[in-house]
Amino acid sequence: MVDIEQITSGINFSLTEEQLMLQKMAREFTAKEITPVAEEYDREAKFPEEIFHKARHLGLANMNIPAEYGGVGASVLEECLVSEEMAYGCSGISTSVGTNGLGALPILLGGSEQQKAHWMGERLGDKGEFVSYGVTESGAGSNVVGIETRAEKKGGSYIINGSKIFITNASHANFFTVAAKTDPNAGHKGITFFVVDRNAPGVSIGKKFDKVGQRASDTAEIVFEDVEVPAENMIGGEGKGFYLAMKVFDYSRPGVAAAAVGLQRRALEESVKYASERMAFGVPIYQHQAIGHKIADMAINYQASRLLVWQAAWQADHGIHNPAVPAYAKAFAADMATRAAVDAVQVLGGYGYMKEYPVEKLLRDVKIFQIYEGTSEIQRNIIVRELFSGKK
Repeated sequence: MVDIEQITSGINFSLTEEQLMLQKMAREFTAKEITPVAEEYDREAKFPEEIFHKARHLGLANMNIPAEYGGVGASVLEECLVSEEMAYGCSGISTSVGTNGLGALPILLGGSEQQKAHWMGERLGDKGEFVSYGVTESGAGSNVVGIETRAEKKGGSYIINGSKIFITNASHANFFTVAAKTDPNAGHKGITFFVVDRNAPGVSIGKKFDKVGQRASDTAEIVFEDVEVPAENMIGGEGKGFYLAMKVFDYSRPGVAAAAVGLQRRALEESVKYASERMAFGVPIYQHQAIGHKIADMAINYQASRLLVWQAAWQADHGIHNPAVPAYAKAFAADMATRAAVDAVQVLGGYGYMKEYPVEKLLRDVKIFQIYEGTSEIQRNIIVRELFSGKK
């Protein structure tokens, strides 16, 4: 386990001028393009394709595509800055806009130069396509080793059979990065990643799920029936999929946690605004300690969550692998965002329960943060494992 002092040594909490400009651009983009339509996209479960392309043209989507493949080559911290700003406006829209970054990670971290140039440069960059990340199955969510999708070698190809569930942007994705078992008897060493084109015979997309929250984010099932995938679409080598998936988490969890931070800030600001205007017993309600302290706790937890996210992002950007740190960020930010949303509804009282006020939506949107990209329980399992490694 990496010592915490080693992780934080040399840290600088000041953003560069370029990062401040990026943050400002993302905040202005959110205010113009996301916040005004968030209620409509949520109500209609509308996929934000137009918003995605506007973000892409500004360099606010596909951010992790390296410059040599036509992208901006943003750091994980810079991705987190944008994720926080967009999720402030709507975490559902933010999720769909940012999912290409997740789907591209196996290629970015384990792909060949040819794979990166084609799938990231040509397909995502030049053509503006969508990619989804296909790991979760009905019987295997947090337990990646439990996946049952098979990939059997046949000549110069692999035949994939199985299904993936709860896959973000699946209905709109042009290709998928898919984890499958190439050796079902090898445990975690029998998992391999492949790129699968949506148009390959045997690929089908199930009905889009109707969700409680983050309704602007498309979520659907993918089914593979005798799908032939050329061996050249294998990512990172046979049997390397589990290790690649674990590495992906180091880069993906900070961004998800950052979105939870953005939702926290929205809950905090809506609470401050309402508590400043709403009068009770002759004074604004924030002057009543029961309300004022609740909002103070929101502010404390928002700042603490943000610092954990930045630490996790800094670690990823510096190539330090310590799974506990993104687990700290993901668990704390998700749990505190959930608390903030609940408390914001309480601060607004009856109005907070009505759809005409945005905190009702925050309450519906927030719960998934404790579930996707590894549940809060799994994050704690990771932390326990790291704390007690070598103690047996």
